[in-house]
Amino acid sequence: ERRAANASNKEINIQWYIPSLGKPSNDPETKVLLLYAYNTKPVKISDIKTFSSMSVFSGHLWIPLARIISLQKELSDLKQQVEMLMQSSKSLSSASEPASFLEQSESLTTIASKTSQICVGKVHLDEKTEEMAKRCLSEVKALLSVVPALSLPVTELPFDLTLKSIVSLQAMFDPAKGCIITEESLFSWIISLFH
Repeated sequence: ERRAANASNKEINIQWYIPSLGKPSNDPETKVLLLYAYNTKPVKISDIKTFSSMSVFSGHLWIPLARIISLQKELSDLKQQVEMLMQSSKSLSSASEPASFLEQSESLTTIASKTSQICVGKVHLDEKTEEMAKRCLSEVKALLSVVPALSLPVTELPFDLTLKSIVSLQAMFDPAKGCIITEESLFSWIISLFH
């Protein structure tokens, strides 16, 4: 009977429900149910019967499965493009001068230890990649907006695009999994769409 939940920071928890029989009867299109919950302040729940908070929110959205599959493909393409940009910028910086075998092995160790830093750093996008990102984020905005018809396309990136934020969006729109998003700028943008 006792359950506990803790969120030491702001986070969005995403889960998907793919109904086998039930779907909105007035719509012939296959839809899946996005369930979300988020907190805007740290939360510790020890007894759900007495819990009351002004910083915890939840909701759901019916989303067309075909659009989610299409968005997953676009996000995958965007991730590949960003990884290529990151790789080419690393190659340019390391190609400036030749190194001995020992120096190369030391630099590989350094690169491996900095990989996590690279993944969270802002990526400098070329024009093509920025347009890809805007298309993806426009679709995310349209899918998550309460009134999708009023959702205008993204003309400027609403947060610093990182490899981590792209991976988080990929996980968020994978109906086979759930995910937790804690990245500050991505968190803020997504909850702004839920209102």
